[in-house]
Amino acid sequence: MASKRIIPLLNRVLVKRVEMDKKTAGGLLLPGAKDSREAVVLAVGPGTVNMDGKKVDMSLKEGDKVLLPDFGGTEITDSEKTKLLLFREDDILAKLE
Repeated sequence: MASKRIIPLLNRVLVKRVEMDKKTAGGLLLPGAKDSREAVVLAVGPGTVNMDGKKVDMSLKEGDKVLLPDFGGTEITDSEKTKLLLFREDDILAKLE
């Protein structure tokens, strides 16, 4: 059964990597090109609760551009066969402006 919408829980963030050109301006293919570390936030969870029992809101929102670590996150595929990543908010390195 394919899911129609993915809604992150707690402090999870659903992102999609920004596609990088794997060709030069002259049309040469770059075989060793790595995936981009930049991503766009597609959805965020409601936040989490700290040790004192107080709600901690998310600092990211849909549409934000973020910098991802080289490794980590959970790779998932949506109903349209798009590769997405699910990270905890504190695993994301930075928000890009």
